[in-house]
Amino acid sequence: MADTNSTTSRRKFKYLTPYERGEIHALLQEGKNQSYIARKLGRDSSTISREIKRGTVTQLRSNLETYEAYYPETGQAVYEKNRHNCGCKIKLAEAEDFVSFAEDKILKDKWSPDAVVGSCKTDPQWIDKPMVCTKTLYNYIDKGFMKVKNIDLLLKTRLKSKKPRIRPNKRNLGLVKA
Repeated sequence: MADTNSTTSRRKFKYLTPYERGEIHALLQEGKNQSYIARKLGRDSSTISREIKRGTVTQLRSNLETYEAYYPETGQAVYEKNRHNCGCKIKLAEAEDFVSFAEDKILKDKWSPDAVVGSCKTDPQWIDKPMVCTKTLYNYIDKGFMKVKNIDLLLKTRLKSKKPRIRPNKRNLGLVKA
């Protein structure tokens, strides 16, 4: 039996689904206002306002008159485009010289990625050139962007592999589970 008395709150800032965007479109067609739509969907009115702004486009009628209308497909497309553009971009092409140097040092001289980054930070020839940090170098190795594999790294073969941990809820209104 699932415990429904959990004290942890529902996740906030949940994104709108395409179905909800369709509901917004239908309610706007009926002439409902933003606050009514927000109550109906269980969302904040500012979320609905931003979504309407995101999905509204200017159309041209046959008599060369313009009008604005909300389209859920446009709102979804703009949302997906914005999500694609967010986040840190990969620096692999920008720091190509450094990455090839790091590959050479790791494979031939058996250096660790941290040793490569540390030596390049103190080396005057690398001061003005683009570099990546140790964590990024390890991420590139894990994702297969470099010729170096985890088996080539001395320390990584001795470490335990990371396993995802699923932690149970700790607070359940002070109830003790039997």
